[in-house]
Amino acid sequence: MSKTFDVAIVGATGLVGEALVSFLVERHFPVGHFFPLASVRTAGKKVGLGGKYHTVKDVADFDFSQVDVAVFCANDETSAEYVPCATAAGCMVIDTSAQFVDDDDVPLVIPEVNPQTIADYIQRKEIYKEQRNIIVSPDSATIQMLVALKPVYDAVGIERINVVSYQAVTASGKSGMDELASQTIALLNMQDAKRKMFPQQIAFNILPQVTVAEENGYLSCEMKILRATQKILADDDILINPTTAQAPVFFGHSQAVHVETGAKLGADEARDLLRRAPGVMLLDDGEPGNSPTAVTHAAGEDAVFVGRIREDISHPCGLSLWVVADNVRKGAALNCVQILELLVKEGL
Repeated sequence: MSKTFDVAIVGATGLVGEALVSFLVERHFPVGHFFPLASVRTAGKKVGLGGKYHTVKDVADFDFSQVDVAVFCANDETSAEYVPCATAAGCMVIDTSAQFVDDDDVPLVIPEVNPQTIADYIQRKEIYKEQRNIIVSPDSATIQMLVALKPVYDAVGIERINVVSYQAVTASGKSGMDELASQTIALLNMQDAKRKMFPQQIAFNILPQVTVAEENGYLSCEMKILRATQKILADDDILINPTTAQAPVFFGHSQAVHVETGAKLGADEARDLLRRAPGVMLLDDGEPGNSPTAVTHAAGEDAVFVGRIREDISHPCGLSLWVVADNVRKGAALNCVQILELLVKEGL
């Protein structure tokens, strides 16, 4: 009989948690006992997995020694409070929050980009027993950008990245989706658009700033892209200029990515690399209706879609790309399950 793993999902009733459960089923992950967890507000709901329904329990009352691994799909505050409880109980944690992103002893993993990090982590864990048992799945914008750029980075190096990321409202969870939907309905019925989640109207609009900027003028989500990219690539010399904007889209981040490479890489060569890259779907035949978009291609899909590859006319080693991916599926849930699969492969 094959080995199974007892799994808890914190935030099981949220968008990412729901997608994660579906991936465990779709990818036949060997789940033994399953514990969906959430706040007291949604405890008592039912989550289906393995042919039966499981009652959602309050994370505050859960004993993490009952599981081998816990995936946290919640906010920073929840991770700050309960991840230490899980690791103290001997549980391996995969966390999607930003709480531990900058900790030197906590790896950030994108399986198509730095899978060797898992093997290195397990090996160190066997030698040094003080390992913290935390692996972070980075933010969705960083995930899709680096899945697309890793083949270029490996081939010729990247000296600088300039990225504008148009974020889907589901980056803010179900509340972001609800606000876009309710405002759209209201405006189409000649009513006022009520705001709660976003600082300005999001329906039929693009917001250049949705949170308070840091001292340098950049948003925290922008600085996350910078720090996470340098950490994942283990390259502190790579320069990154990130901009994020809130778009009126339910699922799928869209990114205009401009890179300056270490050596000349032509558009045709880049297409050849991306055509063979794991996790990438290249859509770049030059026809206007075939370029990848969040709605037409990314939403509900698992690949990172890349198109509009062209050489930068302003820089001899510049390359421009358009990148889209479902921020809930590949940008969070699938990445977590892929990390789980690597952990099992390496001897979790």
